Amino acid sequence: MIDALLSSVFTVVLTVIFLYKWVIIISAIISWVKPDPYNPIVQMLYRLTEPAYNLVRRFIPTVFGGMDFAPIILIFALIFLETFLGKLFMGM
Repeated sequence: MIDALLSSVFTVVLTVIFLYKWVIIISAIISWVKPDPYNPIVQMLYRLTEPAYNLVRRFIPTVFGGMDFAPIILIFALIFLETFLGKLFMGM
């Protein structure tokens, strides 16, 4: 029973990580076209990504030559976390 619970928890966590990676990718692509800031989808994406971007920006300068690396760093961190948790789960 414990194995089924842990399996379910890991599956949910890995799914959330997977979905959040796509939220970051979509947010980054939308930011290239200067969307309407009052659009509800744009506002939702902003609310979902800005707290994580601000965390990264505290440690990494915001812009290098006009490019913000916060989304890229977050995606790499999420890929690392996803891989780590996947290997950890397979080892159990």
